[in-house]
Amino acid sequence: MTRESPILELRSASKQFGDQPVLRDVNLTVSRGETLVVIGESGCGKSVTMKLLIGLLDPTSGEALFEDRPLSERSERELSYERQRFGYLFQGAALFDSLSVFENIAFPLRQNTALPEEKIRTIVEERVLEVGLPTSVCEKKPAHLSGGMKKRVGLARALALVPEIMMYDEPTTGLDPIMSDVINNLILQTRVRRPVTSIVVTHDMNTVRKVADRVVMFYPLPRLGADEPQIIFEGTAEEAFASSDSRVAQFVHGEAGERMRELSVA
Repeated sequence: MTRESPILELRSASKQFGDQPVLRDVNLTVSRGETLVVIGESGCGKSVTMKLLIGLLDPTSGEALFEDRPLSERSERELSYERQRFGYLFQGAALFDSLSVFENIAFPLRQNTALPEEKIRTIVEERVLEVGLPTSVCEKKPAHLSGGMKKRVGLARALALVPEIMMYDEPTTGLDPIMSDVINNLILQTRVRRPVTSIVVTHDMNTVRKVADRVVMFYPLPRLGADEPQIIFEGTAEEAFASSDSRVAQFVHGEAGERMRELSVA
């Protein structure tokens, strides 16, 4: 696909929690309209990267930019407004247990708009149908839903405000292969239905194959040399699966050889 100017960008961004560095001098661009898939081992900074891009965390050094303007230059009021342009599907769906499905999906509409209840109900029911659920689910509580249904309700809530940018944090974790494929198809359908930029953090290689326009792979800092870049791969899904870099190849093919040797030495 043709790469447009970045809508999101990290420039030499580092993040440290106390004395624990997580990201180091990361340069990353996200083009408008693309689906970027971020892969890498647990603890390598993927979710932290997403939070830097949306302004939920500030970099320890470097910059995070949205539409060519550093987030650090925006007031809290501006940031709050800009975040309405983002949808976020959390790893565990993060539904409010005490609220019904309807109330969960209506929550961002009531918080951020002055729409009448009749219009809110219409939007909620449209989003429920969009993610492949019957409107009868609206009266249920999250405790009565399967894992896949919770993910779909979480996606419906994330889409309620018709976001320009969708962020998916491990969207298929904990789901069986069939329901994982349902979620992957919903990610694709979301992109078809409306212009949207998507960032997907995942360990699921089927997700990588199915939805990615571009793939980047992060590597844990403790296993890198002082001058080695933390992003060790950038390219298409096909290039990732054909990579000659043993670190990339072992990860995408699920091979533990090198790690097992490291563990035996340790």
